[in-house]
Amino acid sequence: MPSRKKTSMFACAFVTCVSSFAVICVVLATPRWVSSEVRFSRTNASITISLTYGLFRGTCEQFVDPGLQVSKMTFQVADALSSTRSRSLNVAIIVLLVLALLSSLLSSGFTCTNTVSNPYQTFLGPVGVYTWNSVCGVLTLIAMILFPVNVQGNSQSEELAHGCSTSLQTHLGSKHNYGYSYWILLLVLVLNIASLIIIYFYDHARYSKKKEQQRPIEEAPKDVILF
Repeated sequence: MPSRKKTSMFACAFVTCVSSFAVICVVLATPRWVSSEVRFSRTNASITISLTYGLFRGTCEQFVDPGLQVSKMTFQVADALSSTRSRSLNVAIIVLLVLALLSSLLSSGFTCTNTVSNPYQTFLGPVGVYTWNSVCGVLTLIAMILFPVNVQGNSQSEELAHGCSTSLQTHLGSKHNYGYSYWILLLVLVLNIASLIIIYFYDHARYSKKKEQQRPIEEAPKDVILF
């Protein structure tokens, strides 16, 4: 059976890993990754397309100056994207987050196992927790970088706006505000770092205790040696 200290520390790490798993599920499910306002000119009018979308679905509203709402509709992101580059990058972000979800699940399993037992295989201990938490954090960070690249570098919002309205002519400008679905990915990174710190302190304390127990006999008192 594991010691009380090990149980408590791995239990804390387990909570952070499960929380990370839950946050990634929320991120994938919610359509509040970004809100964009895209302005176009049309004959005798200026049109603003307001979009709010995530990785799978979104909504768009069409406004004709001076603020008259013409229509509101929902759309599927994959169906509305016509550019192969934008669609491929969107799929890549989804795949990265799914892999991060699986990594977080594996990390939760490893921490749970160490909470109730002492695995004999090294990789099932702190090494495995380090590995899967690091993988989850790296994948999440890459997804956070790729999404703005797709929105602003590949003009994803402008592309989606064309699917919400017809007869759009000159693109006048765009504004983007990233929503809570995007920013709570930072919480995933924080939770993964917290898990690594907890396991590091446990591993460091265990290593220090082990070194104390294996001190060379030269460090022992002379009277003990003579005895």
